[in-house]
Amino acid sequence: MAAKRSPPFRAEHCGSLLRPQELVQKRYDVAAGKATQAELEPLEDKSIEEVVKLQKDCGLSVVSSGEYARHMFWGTFFETLNGMKELQLGVLKGYDASIFRPYAPDVKSFMEAKEVPNAVTVCTGKISHPGVSSYQREVDIMKKLVPEKDWGNIKITMISPSWYHFRYKAGRSFPKEVYANDEEYFEDVAAAYQTELGILHGLGIRNIQIDDPNLAYFCSDAMLEGWAADSDNTKTADEMLDAYVKFYNKCFQRPDDMHLGIHLCRGNYVGSRHFSEGAYDNIAKKLFQDLNVDTYYLEYDTPRAGGFEPLAHLPKNKNVVLGVITSKFPKLEDKDEMIGRINQAGEIIAKASGQTKEEALQRVCVSPQCGFASHAEGNELGYEDMRKKLQLVRGIADAVWPGEP
Repeated sequence: MAAKRSPPFRAEHCGSLLRPQELVQKRYDVAAGKATQAELEPLEDKSIEEVVKLQKDCGLSVVSSGEYARHMFWGTFFETLNGMKELQLGVLKGYDASIFRPYAPDVKSFMEAKEVPNAVTVCTGKISHPGVSSYQREVDIMKKLVPEKDWGNIKITMISPSWYHFRYKAGRSFPKEVYANDEEYFEDVAAAYQTELGILHGLGIRNIQIDDPNLAYFCSDAMLEGWAADSDNTKTADEMLDAYVKFYNKCFQRPDDMHLGIHLCRGNYVGSRHFSEGAYDNIAKKLFQDLNVDTYYLEYDTPRAGGFEPLAHLPKNKNVVLGVITSKFPKLEDKDEMIGRINQAGEIIAKASGQTKEEALQRVCVSPQCGFASHAEGNELGYEDMRKKLQLVRGIADAVWPGEP
């Protein structure tokens, strides 16, 4: 079989990579008024150049900026839309936290720790795209570091469409005088995503990954119980999931040659913390068969994600990237054991689709389960630990799919 030359690649990663401490500190200095953006940008450029080299040295075809041009994984997409406002609320004490769903796994975790949820941006007016991509600088840097023939390999990660909807209680995601219901809000957000994808395509980007914690929350029994007990909800959890799938499909309308994947994140916060758990069984059929994406990046590094059985619902025209390597801790997984797990998943997909295992494995790739630094400080492992993890991913891919990038 000829080598694959377009995403997803056999050896993948989820975008964010550990930031140099110097870069982390400089961005905090800018936020505190101790340094300027002009002082930060050369350091970003240098750090991105170094992390692109790391990815190449590890034998990876997929390449990202490590998300070094942003502070957190969600970037600045919603924050730069017309009609959205980022709030600085300080500590939890002293403001009304009733806008949040207390059972949303990340919100629940932050409230228990008496911290502010990790992003508080709200709709204050009618939403529209400003016409300029908030990822422009990131794209410009990457295009200087990657040959034009490989621009299609550049991965740009974007936050999920429901990021600033799910965490807020029903009807609290937008002012009632601006949007009468979810559907009106979804319509404008979808238009903004379509515009953004069109701009990125025009810049030569062909590889988009949506980072989505929210759909995985529908796998959590604790979240589902909280949802059912919330009298403010006008939709059941199943109805909300259906509404999100319909909403996402509008957002993800894109040119035919643009690969779009979605990463179902279970939480990746400072201290290698996760927020939710639960097998994919609850959502597998709708996720795999109804959602208009090309590839699913799934977390499979711990038993909290359940088994590979839900992959039986994966259609023949879609791919799955199995996150069997943890990005949270330095201990290296056993290579042979991980190869066995990849083959196990292939057997399940093959049986359900009437294919041979070898045919089914053509729709499978391997990666860490999440990024190494979704948030500024990153997970509890070092830079060389990350290098070894990425090299392990490459080694597993070489063993299962010899000669493929």
